[in-house]
Amino acid sequence: MVIWLDSTRKELQSRLIFMPPTFLRYFCTLLAATLTYSAGSQIRPEPTTPQPLRKASQLIQRQEPIKINHSLMTQATPDSVHVVISLPKQRAYLMVGEQIVIDSPISSGKRGHTSPTGHLPVLEKDPNHHSSLYGDFIDSSGRIVRAGVSARIDSAPSGTHFVGATMKWFMRLTGDGVGMHIGILPGYPASHGCIRMPRDGAKLFYDLVKVGTPVDVGDY
Repeated sequence: MVIWLDSTRKELQSRLIFMPPTFLRYFCTLLAATLTYSAGSQIRPEPTTPQPLRKASQLIQRQEPIKINHSLMTQATPDSVHVVISLPKQRAYLMVGEQIVIDSPISSGKRGHTSPTGHLPVLEKDPNHHSSLYGDFIDSSGRIVRAGVSARIDSAPSGTHFVGATMKWFMRLTGDGVGMHIGILPGYPASHGCIRMPRDGAKLFYDLVKVGTPVDVGDY
């Protein structure tokens, strides 16, 4: 483009002496505008400064912390309580009658692994449960080789064995392993079907329910 413009300029200069003054002024104005546009089109915009990556904690939606009605705690016994889990609100309620004793944040099953709904009584209590399906592949030294695997789908690399994920204060709700237990709460449904709870919430629920305690899971 630059070479062409330069040769064109020289050719035009040799012919300008034969042009009328009025046409000459018009032509010069047009030529100047063309050269300005051409030069401007060669200018590239300055690269924008990349935005810093946000910390993981900034991407996690904060949930309201656990709430305890201390005036009702004296009425809460394994024989008097029942549990209601609201999937839309991502909350678990330990209740006496129609009154909420403990209101805890949860994280239920994500898309493709949604938590079962309906009337699901507590089938088992295990303070130190480990998943038989989800966990990690670990070598003989205890080093995690592959994390977050499924024993049903993934194959263990050579020299490793499967160790199920820890599910402390586990309260089983179904025969295929879904239950309530301590877990990470990112602020949205993120589990493989279980009801994750904060450490203090899981322990309070665990201490106050028994095998057979009614648990209703759904759109409450």
